[in-house]
Amino acid sequence: MTADHRTALGTAPGDDALKAGDRVPDVTFRLRRGPDWVETSTGEIFSGRNVVVFSLPGAFTPTCSAMHLPRYEELAPVFGQLGVDEIVCVSVNDPFVMEEWGRSESADKVHLLPDGNAEFTRGMGMLVDKSDLNFGARSWRYAMLVRDGVIQKLFSEPDKPGDPFEVSDADTMLRYIDPSARRPDEVAMLSREGCPFCASTKAELKAAGIDFTDISLPPLQRARALRAMTGAQTVPQVFVNGKLIGDSEATAQWLAARA
Repeated sequence: MTADHRTALGTAPGDDALKAGDRVPDVTFRLRRGPDWVETSTGEIFSGRNVVVFSLPGAFTPTCSAMHLPRYEELAPVFGQLGVDEIVCVSVNDPFVMEEWGRSESADKVHLLPDGNAEFTRGMGMLVDKSDLNFGARSWRYAMLVRDGVIQKLFSEPDKPGDPFEVSDADTMLRYIDPSARRPDEVAMLSREGCPFCASTKAELKAAGIDFTDISLPPLQRARALRAMTGAQTVPQVFVNGKLIGDSEATAQWLAARA
């Protein structure tokens, strides 16, 4: 892309941006899979399929890494149950960067597509000037539901200063597809190595098919965290959706009640 073309870009999408009812651009992506170069086309990705696409300014950037990609990755099974065949993340980054970003984020459910030449993003009318961030030309942040290559719904972030993140998130897309869809419980557990009660609680959570975050801290930090967060002195201590469930017995009771 020439400097003149780049400076002609706006800082937000213009009137040429695609909308619901339009077909997605016909392009071919070149990407890395391990040591190999492979190609995939928009026809292969979208034809006869229901696909959720979200696009963002760049891999490894704060909002993209902390919120945008992880939540789509977390909710991917829920989208699958609702008939979504694939979730795709598009960014104007090269294949090596996107491959490494996916590895660092343990993203194995979301398909990361490097739009290194910005062909797809330009065709969407979503290529914008991010020179204020020293990014050059990048994608506007948006999400869309595509059925058989046709955009059914597009959520484009509002034209505000900075990097707005209000409508392209996974929860907004999920509410559009099915407002009554049940999201997975957010479960975390304070534990310690060698604790038999912790081990049994982990096994029970896994047997129930519940993903959880295990927080194992050194003794001093663990004691402080326990007192500050639970008032207890023993582990495990399990939290669900921001609420304290309690120790192994309380967790077993919670699991029995939700079965």
